[in-house]
Amino acid sequence: ALRPQQLPRFVPAFEMAARPQVTVFNADNGEAAGTAVLPAVFKAPIRPDVVNFVHTNMNKNKRQAYAVYKETGHETPAESWGTGRAVARIPRVPGGGTSRSGQAAFGNMCRGGRMFAPTKVWRRWHRKINVNQRRYAAVSAIAASALPALVMARGHVIDEVPEMPLVVSDNIEKIKSTKDAVACLQKIGAYDDVNRCADSKKLRAGKGKLRNRRSVQRRGPLVVYKENDGVYQAFRNIPGVDLCPVSALGLLRLAPGGHVGRFCVYSESAFKSLDALYGTWRKKASLRKYNLPRPTMTNADVARLINSDEVQSAVRPANTTASKRSFRKKNPLTNLNALLKLNPYAKTMKRNAQLFQEARLAAKAAGKK
Repeated sequence: ALRPQQLPRFVPAFEMAARPQVTVFNADNGEAAGTAVLPAVFKAPIRPDVVNFVHTNMNKNKRQAYAVYKETGHETPAESWGTGRAVARIPRVPGGGTSRSGQAAFGNMCRGGRMFAPTKVWRRWHRKINVNQRRYAAVSAIAASALPALVMARGHVIDEVPEMPLVVSDNIEKIKSTKDAVACLQKIGAYDDVNRCADSKKLRAGKGKLRNRRSVQRRGPLVVYKENDGVYQAFRNIPGVDLCPVSALGLLRLAPGGHVGRFCVYSESAFKSLDALYGTWRKKASLRKYNLPRPTMTNADVARLINSDEVQSAVRPANTTASKRSFRKKNPLTNLNALLKLNPYAKTMKRNAQLFQEARLAAKAAGKK
């Protein structure tokens, strides 16, 4: 549960992501400047499992190969001394006159030896991912960016954002200076998330500090544009802000870490071109060969389905009279009545055994006399 000081200053008036119209806000003053039709991609199924799988594999495709030198540890003509000299049979450095001669070599347990299973540059560093899987993951991430609950769950601060998804007029693509870019983010209520990223900057743990990666910080808004008329140069130096053309939306930007719900700021042109890029369920995408994935369930509210009149009229009424067994199950090996229920002849067998034992004892007593 959230503590009172953790609650937002006010609850934003978010509406459902399935509404047909989205408000377009002016980049200059932050006021409503019109509406746009919600692209069908925002109604696509959200599959965190697909997103996580694709992100895990896609994130491996920028790795650089590393390996130890292939001759390391084998740069001496060492041979084993064999048996009979009261030393281990590990290969040993030949020669004399130095402390190195006679030392064990080659093995991973030896000083100056090679490592176990030396790393090779021909390791399988990269992963191939099906195009349809990559697009499915991107579509899921785009759809998740329209749901305030998922965006806030990812950690973004969107208390001042008037609407999700956030669409801004095309003036944002013509911004030339970072000063104007900051003013734009403040007008549309997205600058709180930038402050969160700036405050999160800290020193990286590990040796990355020595490799030109000294600091780490959280991810902020993703500005999606169609034409770069200066927007990239204006926004690129703001902490946490990423930029991406709508024609090259990638999963690594839409779902960093494999977690859906990135806070996205769309320009109006980029927002309207999503249907051409991803299509609708009525027609294919015009800019690429692709159809939107269909949800497995059109209504995922299972409780509402079960309690609907149509389902309840067809199911058998619940049996409320049946009760659990009230008596305790008894062990026939230790309880005679339970045994007799299973085997009525057991009583005769026990009686015969008792008579036989009594006759044995009587005969034994008569023999002693």
